[in-house]
Amino acid sequence: MSRLDIQHGVVEMAHGSGGRVSATLIDELFIRHFDNALLKQGNDSAQFEAPAGRMVMSTDAHVVSPLFFPGGDIGSLSVHGTINDVAMSGAKPLYLSASFILEEGFALAELESIVISMAAASREAGVPVITGDTKVVERGKGDGVFISTTGIGVVPDNVQISGDRAEAGDLILISGYIGDHGTAILSSREGLEFATTIVSDSAALHGLVAAMVEAAPEIHCLRDPTRGGLATTLNELSRQSAVGMQIREADIPVRAEVRGACELLGLDPLYIANEGKLVCICPAQSAEALLNVMQNYPLGSDAAIIGEVVSDNAHLVTMKTRFGGQRVVDWLAGEQLPRIC
Repeated sequence: MSRLDIQHGVVEMAHGSGGRVSATLIDELFIRHFDNALLKQGNDSAQFEAPAGRMVMSTDAHVVSPLFFPGGDIGSLSVHGTINDVAMSGAKPLYLSASFILEEGFALAELESIVISMAAASREAGVPVITGDTKVVERGKGDGVFISTTGIGVVPDNVQISGDRAEAGDLILISGYIGDHGTAILSSREGLEFATTIVSDSAALHGLVAAMVEAAPEIHCLRDPTRGGLATTLNELSRQSAVGMQIREADIPVRAEVRGACELLGLDPLYIANEGKLVCICPAQSAEALLNVMQNYPLGSDAAIIGEVVSDNAHLVTMKTRFGGQRVVDWLAGEQLPRIC
């Protein structure tokens, strides 16, 4: 019988002590649900064979509030976010590590729900959590749970995808509707009710990326538009590649309910975070074939070509509005919506 009272128990300082109580938490919660051979070795590190190709590593911290939201939670989000960061280099994600910072008094039942969700996302993606760590901070010095994840993957030698490779004449593609995640977080956090429930788009994109890279290994840039949304991502890529970008508002997929929520709250969908979308920049001659591949993959079914890369010494992102005008799409100033990932 489990020595953890999952149903009624809470996180105690002893769970982070490194002693018997810590071992019980690790064995009966984390190892039980993550359950893979490398993790079960019980070492302070995980050993694995490195396949051929260039190794890729990315790390991410997750502090989303609330912990549970329509379409996901901090557990699944931490898996999806790190897998996507690795995949945006064209890599195949291989393994994850996970570090938990728990607040004293946090309900073990909620922690287990998060771990179960995280384990399910990991299994579905085929990217196991093979090592980790747990720390506990005093009551009032955390916010339930923070999760830091690191991902490792490998990218084939014939793939060269980087934020500094966009060229004038390239086309810009988005894999689907923007703004779903940030709007779902905001509505959940503030208790806002809309006619239709807005659900986070949180998802692991490595399968979509693999299909895209197979069809068009000449892709120049991939990026997931998370914090700061599509607008900030395009500005990042413009600066890295020393180019400008022109996009068309009418071609950018935005759900009516997301657009309506943003209008109600005075927000701009271009700056709202996403957790299951990607931006792709590729040579113009590859764009239609690549779009077809994306649209035939479930997570890219609403993909669209939304603009092009241009020569511009000022590295500006501009947008043709629905009314035929032009506006500069600048960097996000400040934080439109904090703690969305």
